Amino acid sequence: MKKDTKTALITGSGQNIGRGIAHHLAAAGFNIIVNGSSDQETAEKVASEVRAKGSIAMVAMGDVGDKVAAEQIVQTGLDQFGAIDVLVNNAAIRPHAPFLDINEAEWQRVMNVDLNAAIWLSRLVLPAMIHRGWGRIISFSGMNAQRGYPGASPVAVAKHAVWGLTKSLAAEFGPLGITANIISPGTFPGDDPATANDPKFIKLQNENPVRRLGQSDDIGAMVGYLCSEHGGFVNGQMLQINGGVVTQY
Repeated sequence: MKKDTKTALITGSGQNIGRGIAHHLAAAGFNIIVNGSSDQETAEKVASEVRAKGSIAMVAMGDVGDKVAAEQIVQTGLDQFGAIDVLVNNAAIRPHAPFLDINEAEWQRVMNVDLNAAIWLSRLVLPAMIHRGWGRIISFSGMNAQRGYPGASPVAVAKHAVWGLTKSLAAEFGPLGITANIISPGTFPGDDPATANDPKFIKLQNENPVRRLGQSDDIGAMVGYLCSEHGGFVNGQMLQINGGVVTQY
């Protein structure tokens, strides 16, 4: 491992958008910490793909919505690489239920995975970022969270709160060489090719100004830019990656 090689922790990186981000950052020369909550096999597969690109990769399984597990994930990465220079808060859950039917435990579970994990992990990786004078924290929102999310109110609440967290981190740690940004994806069907023939996704594709839906590479390329030296002047921003659909709201 080169002394100046940087390391990225990508939560929920066993598939789809997280996998695409891992591929892009690996191609840019980052060490990669692959994380998943339960599917060890898919996480190991992504790690193998990353190694094939010439990057060093490790798997740190664990549920980021559990504070102790989040601490263990970061410590595993620090033990291996000494620092985590890029944190991508990608893991999320999006349960659907009417507002009046959601119980307190279900609400808190969403808060832990979609919001508190970003807080816990940021606090854990920031000391090493401050010491090295460089860091990137990238989180995720979503179109539905911005416009209101009927049937998934805790998701909207959590995602709005992460946007507030992002702006605060950007202002506080920007002077120290650390940027914080948030990405709001449009419709991303995932890696399953069967979705190409799904009538729901075909309709959404036809309604999109660019006449296609999102691919994991679209997000991966943006994260790669933010983590490059050229991306250092982008700070405290919400980046819409949706083909122009958000202009409707």
